Amino acid sequence: MTTTFRRRGIKAAALIASLGLFLSACSSEDGGAGDADLSAPGPEVLDDLDEAVEIEFWHSMDATNGQVLDGLIEDFNSQNEGRVHVTGSFQGDYDEALAGHRAAIQQGDTAELIMIYDLGTQFMIDSGQTVPAQSFIDADDYDTAPIEEALLNYFTVGGELRSFPFNNSTPLMYINRDAFEEAGLDPDSPPTDLAEIREAAEKLTVTDDDGTVVQYGFGAAVYGWFVEQFMARAAAPYCDNSNGRDGRATEVLFDDPKIVELVEWWDQMIEDDLAVQIGRNTDDGQAAFTSGRAAMTLESTGSLGGFIEQSDFEVGAGYFPLIESGDPGGSIIGGASLWINGVGHSPEEIRGSWEFVQYLLTPEAQSTWHAGTGYLAVNTEGYEGAEAQERAEEFPQFSVAASQLADSEINENTAGCMMGVMSEARVAAEGGWETALTSDTSAEDAMAAAADGVARTIEEYNASVE
Repeated sequence: MTTTFRRRGIKAAALIASLGLFLSACSSEDGGAGDADLSAPGPEVLDDLDEAVEIEFWHSMDATNGQVLDGLIEDFNSQNEGRVHVTGSFQGDYDEALAGHRAAIQQGDTAELIMIYDLGTQFMIDSGQTVPAQSFIDADDYDTAPIEEALLNYFTVGGELRSFPFNNSTPLMYINRDAFEEAGLDPDSPPTDLAEIREAAEKLTVTDDDGTVVQYGFGAAVYGWFVEQFMARAAAPYCDNSNGRDGRATEVLFDDPKIVELVEWWDQMIEDDLAVQIGRNTDDGQAAFTSGRAAMTLESTGSLGGFIEQSDFEVGAGYFPLIESGDPGGSIIGGASLWINGVGHSPEEIRGSWEFVQYLLTPEAQSTWHAGTGYLAVNTEGYEGAEAQERAEEFPQFSVAASQLADSEINENTAGCMMGVMSEARVAAEGGWETALTSDTSAEDAMAAAADGVARTIEEYNASVE
């Protein structure tokens, strides 16, 4: 089972929104990023070492995930004894790790390698502290062909890969296969769009003799990541300037008619007692599914193991749904990537970090990582490893995630919005969505007001880094 850090609320939004001010304050300091050589050193810097190069790796993997990562670190160290030695250091959840990195920049004492979640990508670029991943790829003529294309697309900005994908996931639709069979539905053909979900929910919803609903057809959390996913699958940009890829984003676009349609559909499903009202808490959404209260839900691939373990029914999985059947499809990923710090670090430390990252991206390491955690195999050849194959036999549902990514449209929409206050935007999208579900405010007005509310935060961040 994968531990994921998906709920990012006011704490995350406040953190990201404040980072622009931090960048503005530190950009004029002497000895800053502008003075550093942020290019990839060659392998020769590790020749004739007197002792192993020490690499500190800050990450957010605890519990089972942390144990799997520790095992990979130990294996790498044994293979590189006397050359490179990596020490993993748990820094708390994604928000805490980013805050710790910010403090480390101010103190001039960053770790050699750090794991940063997807919403921190723009800040990491703006901070000017890291050696772009593309620099290592170009210097070593590193072959990225086996790396999942959708993941490379997400972390590529301005035509250059900025960080290395590692612990990544994508959302799916999960179904109660037992309930499907009892309702006369084919569990091997889950609904693919909103209309089909409603049609299935009408058959899956069960009431008792008093008319009380004991099983809803559908139920999922009001989670901002899902808005990003629905927009990507509809080929609608989340923010302007080609999702912030052709220039800094100046506004969010989640008041798009497609999302208004989604929110209206969601509201009607609740009104018609076909969907249970969950709210923003993803734990509540998961519990509604595993308890049998909702026969269909939306969640991350990281929830699959837990769903299977905690449910008294057979769990099935399908592609994340489209809003309408004619939508082109695509997939937004989540999770984090690896950044190699350059400012304040020696060529040996930078190269040593890259050696470790290369190891983590090997098919063997990815097979171990995927099998032990449930995260995607960044290197698709990792799915062919013995450990991954064993997991596939145990959890055949997970192949749906790999197929969904493989079938994903590769464009700026599926690349995701690049914006310094992405966390603030995600919280705002949730707020507008929830307002439409719990008040008389129309979906159109609620989402428009939410989008307008982010405008000043975007403007302040952009002004602070320009």
